[in-house]
Amino acid sequence: MMKILVIQGPNLNNLGNRDHAIYGATTLDTIHSELRQTAAEHGVDIDTFQSNHEGELIDYIQQNANSDCAIIINPGALTHYSYSLRDAIADTQASAIEVHLSNIHAREEWRNQSVIADTCIGQISGLGAYGYTAALLYLINEGRNI
Repeated sequence: MMKILVIQGPNLNNLGNRDHAIYGATTLDTIHSELRQTAAEHGVDIDTFQSNHEGELIDYIQQNANSDCAIIINPGALTHYSYSLRDAIADTQASAIEVHLSNIHAREEWRNQSVIADTCIGQISGLGAYGYTAALLYLINEGRNI
């Protein structure tokens, strides 16, 4: 059975309360619930994890990810500077997709850079909560061949 880890970085636990114009009104619980439902419909095992702490994200990746699974990750602001998170993802040799609710390339200049992107097979940015579903469906449909 295919296994996909959905990893959420800092402040994503606060979705629904953050600026709706940027992040939408959907809560993280709703996103995860919809992903679980879609995964179950396709016979895929999914595990979700969120932390506001960089080290906890790295520990989770090191303990749970490997080349036999795939990763959907929204690193939040860690996207722009966390080389240790980047290295943890790279070390797993798992297929990963980076997801952002907002279009990071259309925001402040410092948000345009992702140190995570080169460890990923793709990046989805600016599609709101649907970006997670798009990543999941890609991995389900194409991931078995990655």
